Amino acid sequence: MDPDAIGRLLDRHEAPLTLFARQLCDAPEDVVQEAFLRLADLDREPDDPGAWLYRVARNLALDASRAAGRRRRHEARAAAASPGWFDPAPIDGPEPAEAEAALRSLPVEEREVIVAHLWGGLTFERVGRAIGVSSSTAHRLYARGLQTLRERMGASCPTRETS
Repeated sequence: MDPDAIGRLLDRHEAPLTLFARQLCDAPEDVVQEAFLRLADLDREPDDPGAWLYRVARNLALDASRAAGRRRRHEARAAAASPGWFDPAPIDGPEPAEAEAALRSLPVEEREVIVAHLWGGLTFERVGRAIGVSSSTAHRLYARGLQTLRERMGASCPTRETS
């Protein structure tokens, strides 16, 4: 199809197509882009390119919506089936659900350093190499994360400060 004709169709239909697809899926811009790519791949122009674009965008949006629903259901099943981060019955410590929630609430960098150091047994040097920071930065992230956990959970938080 003629690139100038596609450009004119894009100017005329991109915004309304995006609004149309937004009613059906969470990624309308991707749907509209894919519809125009498919139009560009055609050997000959459809009789009514505008209507063709709406039909293709609708079909792509419905497919995207179904795929997102399947992905959410799969993720929910996987999350429900995944084991907790802590043993269910600690002798003297925080409740597992409380500790897991507090750990999950930390920034990713702090959480990964704490998990790698406490559960993985990695030194701060090895943690730093794994996440692309210096050992001193890894230690700072660890200390900051532990301090946040202590503030949120009280004294039942881990205190191991080895390197």
